Amino acid sequence: MRDRKLLSQLQEHVYLHYVGLETDIIFNKGVHLPGFASYPLLETSNGRDILKSYSDQLLQIGHENKCGIILDSATWVANRDRGAKIGYSSEKLAEINKASIDLIAEVRRNAGDPSILLCAQMGPRGDGYSTGDQMTIDQATSYHSEQMKTLAKTEADFVGGFTICYAEEAAGIIRAGQQYDIPVVISFTIETDGRLPNGQLLGDAIGLVDETTDQGALYFLINCAHPDHINNALTDDARLKRLRGVVVNASRCSHAELDEALELDAGDPDELGWQLGELKRKYPHFTIFGGCCGTDFRHMESIAKNLPSKRL
Repeated sequence: MRDRKLLSQLQEHVYLHYVGLETDIIFNKGVHLPGFASYPLLETSNGRDILKSYSDQLLQIGHENKCGIILDSATWVANRDRGAKIGYSSEKLAEINKASIDLIAEVRRNAGDPSILLCAQMGPRGDGYSTGDQMTIDQATSYHSEQMKTLAKTEADFVGGFTICYAEEAAGIIRAGQQYDIPVVISFTIETDGRLPNGQLLGDAIGLVDETTDQGALYFLINCAHPDHINNALTDDARLKRLRGVVVNASRCSHAELDEALELDAGDPDELGWQLGELKRKYPHFTIFGGCCGTDFRHMESIAKNLPSKRL
């Protein structure tokens, strides 16, 4: 029932989804994020103010442009392996995951807008640009169940698995969500050729996930890629109809190039917004658009202004 209600809501309006705050915080605000994790900011009042300001700014852009809003938690790398690398125990991570959802839930309450959706972010076990040591579906289910158990007890409307690089981990995240009765969205990382980092075609990855989870994903997204690269992935494969939108990088650089970059490539915000407007016109069923690495609120404003069929 909850899945159907969410899908109906997402089909009716265009939604803005901003998940690129880490690069903005590091490069534009000069704030160190250990292990590329934004959740340590929750432990200070100044840090919480920084995170809250992102939600507030996104809400303002959405209001001005008649777009719906998806607010994301700062829990993308708040899992056991990546947390341990920066000194966080499993117990502390559970507290952090809950506190992050509490923060965006407070923003929604203060806004007085029940149409705002809360996404509990969940990332890969390892790197968001490469497969690393691949898990089986069962292994991924077991691993991600730890974080999923905590997130399912919060006010989050759904879990968003972002920068997922191979189908088996995506399927495991969905199965973990099914265990704890919370909807799950999967967003795949793709390379400049439009394929996943392991070389798999996007349609094949979606097909494998759907086959092994009884079509358990609420929907799919593409993230962490420039529109030029996303166009390489959007073929006439019928399985791609499960895509609901894109969350794009500002830069045309490959992931390998971005990993080596010492300066942020912010691309052209005006061009990026225009390209997403074109994607919306070409794929009318896409309703979710946002910014990933290298984007800031200049890009989000441009995206919002270029999207047709906005919320009334």
